[in-house]
Amino acid sequence: MSSVNKVILIGNVGADPEVRYLDRGVAIANFNLATTERGYTMQNGTQVPDVTEWHSIVLWRNLAEWAQQHLRKSMKVYVEGKLKTRSWEKDGQIRRKTEVIAENIQILYRPDQYRKEDTPADESPEPQPEEPANESTSSVFSGLFR
Repeated sequence: MSSVNKVILIGNVGADPEVRYLDRGVAIANFNLATTERGYTMQNGTQVPDVTEWHSIVLWRNLAEWAQQHLRKSMKVYVEGKLKTRSWEKDGQIRRKTEVIAENIQILYRPDQYRKEDTPADESPEPQPEEPANESTSSVFSGLFR
């Protein structure tokens, strides 16, 4: 039986993607994505704080060029891909990094999209998610950001 290497994340872009081009003109983009598990209060009154995880996202070719044009810090995005761990040696020590190689990405919310220049930041309208790219994923997003 074969195995599965699939990751689905919904989170906030930590900084604008860094895009570079390899020797043959192949684009590669990197950015960090934050996912936060909300804190809560236990029955005994103990406060459990929010926990944020940072994920390294890698985009190749057309996706990298798309990200350079469209992704910005603070946007909420849906990322689908696979995990890949790479290793290298530095100063005599072996280093490892696990990354998400993105195969699909969709913008769910753009914070600047709903602000008007004449509207103060604290009076901006409630944000609405962008429509999913296809009907098959609409059930994944229904109710998540309302």
